[in-house]
Amino acid sequence: MTPGNNGPGTPEDDDPFGYLYADGQARGAQPPSGGYGYPNSVSRVRTVGERQYGQQQPTAPYGQVPPQQGAYGRPNPHYAAPETLPGGGAPTAPQQPARGGSGRGRGPNTKGLLIGAVAVVAAVVIGIGVAMMNGSDDKKTDTDAGPTPTQSQTTEPSPSASNSGDAEAELPKIDAKALRLAGGTALASDVKGAQADGGVYVTGFNQVGATVTWTVSDIKEAGTYRLYVRYGIPGVDANATLAVNGTPNTSPLNMKNFGGSPAGDWEKGWKTTWAIVNLTEGTNTIELSCQQGNQCNANLDQLWLTGKDGA
Repeated sequence: MTPGNNGPGTPEDDDPFGYLYADGQARGAQPPSGGYGYPNSVSRVRTVGERQYGQQQPTAPYGQVPPQQGAYGRPNPHYAAPETLPGGGAPTAPQQPARGGSGRGRGPNTKGLLIGAVAVVAAVVIGIGVAMMNGSDDKKTDTDAGPTPTQSQTTEPSPSASNSGDAEAELPKIDAKALRLAGGTALASDVKGAQADGGVYVTGFNQVGATVTWTVSDIKEAGTYRLYVRYGIPGVDANATLAVNGTPNTSPLNMKNFGGSPAGDWEKGWKTTWAIVNLTEGTNTIELSCQQGNQCNANLDQLWLTGKDGA
């Protein structure tokens, strides 16, 4: 063969488009049978550096791009797709172990996390409760704390006490047995329930002229007071004449059967009554007597004074 004529088909195969020319067709050039007009028997044009040291690249099927090779037969990272890397396939994230199911794998420890969260919440609640308790104690201490009263403060009367209150602190009380008796009155203790010392009371008052007199000394201030009398009756109303410093009151001392005690029952007939009296400063005499028109069937137990308001 000569350079001008190397046989039919050979030069044309070097030129993939040789079959298009008349001289190529005269020499028997044929359309390519490989992919996209490139004959299978002739090496196609390659990208610079694609083939190294005479290694032959695999031929891809029609319409597909052949895999790119790097230096020394290794895949070229600049042209290779992820799935062409060693191991094949796209890299995937680590697989989580399956939860439950025949004992294969364990899920996340949610129980432990839940217990930890509950413990934290409980600690916070306890801390808040302790803080609130301490705050309440501090508040209570600040409110309740105060100077300890001295002996003079506890024994002296309140500055708001009235003059009648001052008199009340010293107003006398007396058992009827200590009164001056006259007109047939006497002492007895047969009927139970008397509050005088030893249960002794004054009897014999149910007769005209019977009298008991109480001499009251040391009245601090002249004024109006209440005279209380504790008496006993057999379930029947009674009354007596009351005189202060020799002057009888216009109304008798009322000793009614308050509460309706049974008739004839002296033990259940102990009652209390009161009347207004005007006293002078110093010493006064208070007299109870049975006069004409009085109903005096009563025993006398105790007498005492209070302020006008009963305090």
